[in-house]
Amino acid sequence: AWSRRIGALFDHFKDAYARSLDAALDHARLVILTLIALLVLNVFLFRLLPSTFFPEQDTGILIGHIVADQSISFPAMKQKLAQLQSIVQRDPAVASVAGFTGGRSLNSAVVFIELKPLAQRRISASEVVNRLRPKLNRVSGARLFLQAQQDLRVGGRESASEYQYTLTSDDSQALFDWTPKLVAALGKYAGKIQDVNSDLQQHGLQTYITIDRRTAARYGFQPNQIDNTLYDAFGQRTVSTIYNPLNQYFVVMEVAPQYWQYPRALNRMFFSRAAGNPTGTQQTRMPGGTVSGGARTGSATTAQSSAPEGNTLNADAQANRQTNAISNSKGGGSSGSADSTAPEIMVPFSALATYTTSHTATQVNHQSGMVAATLSFNLPPGGSLSQAAAAIDQATRDIGMPASIHGAFAGAAQAYTSSMGTVPLLVLAALVVVYIVLGILYENTIHPITILSTLPSAGIGATLALLIFGTPISVIAMIGIILLIGIVKKNGIMMVDVAIHLQRDMGVDARRAIHEAALLRLRPIMMTTAAAVLGAVPLAAGLGQGAALRQPLGITVMGGLILSQVFTLYTTPVIYLYLDRLRLRVTRWSSTLPWNRRSGATTSKPSLSSGK
Repeated sequence: AWSRRIGALFDHFKDAYARSLDAALDHARLVILTLIALLVLNVFLFRLLPSTFFPEQDTGILIGHIVADQSISFPAMKQKLAQLQSIVQRDPAVASVAGFTGGRSLNSAVVFIELKPLAQRRISASEVVNRLRPKLNRVSGARLFLQAQQDLRVGGRESASEYQYTLTSDDSQALFDWTPKLVAALGKYAGKIQDVNSDLQQHGLQTYITIDRRTAARYGFQPNQIDNTLYDAFGQRTVSTIYNPLNQYFVVMEVAPQYWQYPRALNRMFFSRAAGNPTGTQQTRMPGGTVSGGARTGSATTAQSSAPEGNTLNADAQANRQTNAISNSKGGGSSGSADSTAPEIMVPFSALATYTTSHTATQVNHQSGMVAATLSFNLPPGGSLSQAAAAIDQATRDIGMPASIHGAFAGAAQAYTSSMGTVPLLVLAALVVVYIVLGILYENTIHPITILSTLPSAGIGATLALLIFGTPISVIAMIGIILLIGIVKKNGIMMVDVAIHLQRDMGVDARRAIHEAALLRLRPIMMTTAAAVLGAVPLAAGLGQGAALRQPLGITVMGGLILSQVFTLYTTPVIYLYLDRLRLRVTRWSSTLPWNRRSGATTSKPSLSSGK
């Protein structure tokens, strides 16, 4: 019963299509003008559509990069990391948080965030990031930049945000001056670009020590002895190695951690002249030589520290002497030994040197032999790389950046610009290949154009679908458009193949042949199109975690097939008739050419002679 009803319904549809096809063939010029309008509209919509490299996925994992003040200490960085992790952990969509610091630089850290399943959190990863951003920005002295982890990532450059824009110049000072200005100018384009930061590290703190050489010489100190003592105190010098059957441990010499947190700890240092030896009271002999270490902090006088602190330091000094005695007597499997001498004369640091604190570069990046600074940024919800690129260009013009500073995209953004530049060539190459294959198939150079005429309507459908769903064109969407070229042209192939057969073998005129071909192939055309559209529905729906990567493919295929199905049923027969008439005119015109007439006369002479 259902099959009979469906068959009857299709028969009514076929009759209606036959009548409408006759009307289209009678008004062929209007159909041709419609096809030309579709071609122009295709170009316009393609230029109007925003573009990006790959669509943003929701994989359930966020990666965060913390950028703190350049002069921050390691303990303070640990506190900032814990504070930011606590804020993230309190979000209801977050399952777990893990982070570490001390990687690329002292003022950076990396955070890994696992989100709850999509069915539990009910919002996308980008929405989670947008919800966390205002809370994280309230933390002073550090910023956490979050981005969703992607399955496809291009470029190995690591940055705080997903996309990079690199500035290079042969004038380092100009680059250092203009990079912060560009970062500030981009803050005005928050709707197109966000989370802008740079890897320029020009505000680290350094302590510069100036030795009073005359005073040092009067006390019997050489500059290298003072330098060695400072290195022993703050340089984390490896003085020995302890071995056991399974492992080895390095013995590192330094002052207690509370004394190397701030530069003012230098005022609590004393240099010892023990028994006339200016190198200090302690000597540690290593396999390669002797390292001097005469630094004492706060143990020589009680005027610079409170009584409990002085007692603690004296107790630490006594414990150190006992440890040295045990080490000298037992050896302990160590590669070095220690000995102490007395009496000693203590000279304060302030008597031998002064120090000043100033800013310095913690790192200077280079690219292609020039000083470089990389700006990294993320895209806002619904944003595209084309809009971000336009914002960067406009910002550089707003601030009047000098021509000596050159900017270019890097990483995924660079791959985007290069891939978008080759898209027209890629589409053109696909069309040329299809034309050549069809020309070989039909042994004709005219009718392949008939089949290719089905593509403009498919392009319109694909771009309109992307605009309706608010999806920018990307590499995945371009794959869908290339796929459309192969799927859509099968409608034209079905019609043209039958029409050529009717003309060549049955002697039917062109109009009747294409009319009969369209009606005969209507059912298989509808069935194959319906199968392709239904197969693209799960992709276009974008259901499931990480499905956003494949969603543009389904959207372009569905939109292109639906719209092309409506137009190609009428444009293909009209184009076939026009090109068939053109073929006949070209054939008649070519037969009038002089060389064709001479060829005909030459081939006719043998027949005349044979007739005699």
